[in-house]
Order: sequence, then structure tokens, then C-alpha cells
Amino acid sequence: MPLPEVNAAFIPDDKGVDSLARQIKMTGRAYPLFDIAQMVLAKPERHGITYSVQKKQDGTVVQPLFLCALDDTLWLSEDEAVEHVLNKHFATFYQAEKTQIEPPKGVYTFVAQCGLSGIILGPPNYHDYQTQLHKLHTERFSRMPFDFYKSKVKIVRDEAIVKKWQEDQSWKTEFVCLNVPEPLKLANREEVEKHFRQVHLGNIIKQVESYQLTGTAARSLRSPGLTRLTRHIWEEQKRFPLQIATVLSQQFASRGLQFFKVNKTVTHVAVARPHHLDLELTPVSEGIRNIVNFISGRPKCTRKQLVEALVPAAALAPAAQPAPATAPPAEAPAGEGQPQAPTPAPQPEVSPEVTAIISDLHWLIHQGHVIEFANGVLETAKKPAPKPVRPEPQPKKAVGPAAPTGEAAPIVAEAAASEGVAQPEASVSSASAPEPGALTPSENVSAAPASETPSTPAQEPA
Repeated sequence: MPLPEVNAAFIPDDKGVDSLARQIKMTGRAYPLFDIAQMVLAKPERHGITYSVQKKQDGTVVQPLFLCALDDTLWLSEDEAVEHVLNKHFATFYQAEKTQIEPPKGVYTFVAQCGLSGIILGPPNYHDYQTQLHKLHTERFSRMPFDFYKSKVKIVRDEAIVKKWQEDQSWKTEFVCLNVPEPLKLANREEVEKHFRQVHLGNIIKQVESYQLTGTAARSLRSPGLTRLTRHIWEEQKRFPLQIATVLSQQFASRGLQFFKVNKTVTHVAVARPHHLDLELTPVSEGIRNIVNFISGRPKCTRKQLVEALVPAAALAPAAQPAPATAPPAEAPAGEGQPQAPTPAPQPEVSPEVTAIISDLHWLIHQGHVIEFANGVLETAKKPAPKPVRPEPQPKKAVGPAAPTGEAAPIVAEAAASEGVAQPEASVSSASAPEPGALTPSENVSAAPASETPSTPAQEPA
């Protein structure tokens, strides 16, 4: 069965993005963008879904959307929405009222019963039998051919079932209209539906072009077409979350976070882009110099190893060592259902030497001179590759006949090169976002200063 022609876009929860951005700024760690996207998709409370209609060139809607204002559910047709309201919110508009009447006359030894739903239809020779048969087929099994459905009806000779049908026929059910200026009773469900369409439809069910649901509400949709569409889009994003990663990059950028690539493939989000610190040209304190030299000479070292090496007599206190993480920051979208933070245990005092190292490391990370990845590995931003030397422009030749059109392109390209026309820098977007990759960064990492954009082996501003 084809999917409905409706757009569905996953949107990270704003509160969750705020919490994630705060954690990234606080910890200073760099996290793979696509891993965060997978985390957002993992639970429905971390994202919302925007459904919108598609339009033809003349502006007409391909597949309309209908919103039920009572419970914020979406439907693909007005009939679907009406059926939903009369099934789930019937008591809001109508009240069933039973009145005892004279039971059917005659002796009945068998009745017909629907083999699919178990509903008793009555004796086949009863005057109301054909009406009940067609009504049940229309309401419950309309997708099934009538002749095939009729073949599922069975004859039952059980006395208890026959007696139950006779008792049911001894009562007349009428429906009292609620929330109307004048009292009104309706004889059957057909009249109820007709009355609802005339009186309540315009206020309860409205056609919309776009509507956003929470992830939890989207998973509770009862429209079969929209349910299949939501599942299909979710599975596509789980395989490669390009759509939600693109939105995340925009949301993180608006909150002041930066992006860079490791090995030109895996986009990371962090507090700063890699920015090489030249110790020969930049005056820094002895503590910062020791930190940079240790990290540069010890590949894949951690914060714990750094402190233990620079302060051998001091054990690293838990307060100074964040817990290792190989996944994105803590789950923080939507405040609902968040676990309560445990009461922190008293921590041993940290020596002034360790405090100084942690403070210097914090400054280096937030300046982009050192990168602390999600798995706790520390690396320095490497020196950018030197810019290639451009050849001197050739002197102009004597004016002669105009060159053919086909030879103009090389001349224009050479002129652009001589004028120093720079190529556009890659950016995080839906067209250039990379495949998700491993969390462990490469040993060969380099970075460019914020004022330059050279092509580098590994760390590269996104």
C-alpha cells in the first residue's frame, strides 16, 4: 500500500537542545553530531514531528490533513476524523437512553451471528436482519467485499444466544443530544452522525496545512496511513539521520556552539573550533606550556593521565575528573520523566596544583587549543598546513584576434586565481553532512585558526 503524500519532519525538542548545549559548554567536550541525532531519535519525548501537506503546481493540496481539536489527533480524511470523535468522544455530545418495549413475537430457534465480531444479527427471516447486516458491514468491514463478508456470517442454535438477542430487542435505544439549546432525541447512529456533521463538525474538525505533534503524540496516532508514514520516516532517519542532524546543527549554531570535522568525515560539535597554539610565538604560562607539550607528546591521553603526570604526588580527585563518556551528553530533552539527580557525596579537597591544571585545561579547551573528545581523549589542535605558493601572473601579451569562445574558460580561471579568489568553505548542511563515524579521533589531527581556512588532514572547521 503506498504511503500518503504528506511531509513528515523530525524536530529536536527545544528544551532538550538547550540542555544539551549547556552540557557541551560546561564540559567542553566535543561530541559527534550524528550520535546526538541518534540519541534524539531514540525516545519520542526528545523530538517532535511536523506534518505538512504537499501541493501541486497549481496550488491544490495533494493529500489534505484534518485536525481533531478535542485531542490534537491528525487524520487523512474528514470521515476518519468523524468516526474517531463518535467512537472516542461520543459522551461529550450524546447520551444513550434505553426504553423497554415489547419483545419480538414468535418462536425463534436460531439466529445469525457475525463470525468476525461476534455480534448477533438476529434470525435471517426477521424484518430488521438485512438492515443490521449491511450496517455492520459498512461500519466495521467496509474494506471487505460484501459477499465475502456475508459468507463469514454463521447460524447459531444456542438457546442462550437466541435468548440474549430477544432480550436486546426488548429495549429501544435513543440518543439524547447534549450541548444544544433545545432538547433533541435521535433514533439511531445514522441520525447521530448526520446531526454531528451539521452542528459540531465545523468547530471540532478543521483542515490544516501543517501541524506539529510531540513524538509521543505522533506514536499514538490512530490514522493507519499516518502511522505507516511516521514509522517509515523514523526508520529512514535511524539508518542515516541527515534530516535531524541538519536541524540540530542550526539549533546548536544559534546557541553559540562550533563545528569541526575529524578526518574530514565525522562532524563534531564543541565550544570552539580547533585553533593551533604556537608556543614559540605566543607567550603563555609555564603551566599551559606543560599541558600542551604533554598532550602533544602523549597520543590519546586522558585528563586523568595528564594530571597524574604533571602532579605525581596528587591523586586525581573525583570532582576534577568528569566521568568518561562514549555517548552524547545526558538525556535532557523535555523535562518530563527526567530522573532526579542523586545527592552528591562529599568529595575530597583538590590540591592547588591540580586546580591550576584543571583551570588551564579549561581555558585551552574553550579557546580551541585542546580538544577533549566524547570518550575523554585529549588532543591538541595541530598547526595548519602552509598555503600553497601561487605562481606569478604572466605578463600580458600583445593584443591580437579574439580567442574562440571555447578557449575563454582557462583564461578566466587563471585570472581568478591571480586575483586570489578563494573557494567557499565547507559548512554543515543537509547537502554536505558526513556519515556518522567512530567516536575515537584520529591521531593525525590538525586545525586552522579562525581567521584562516586551509585544507587540513583531520580536524577541519565544518
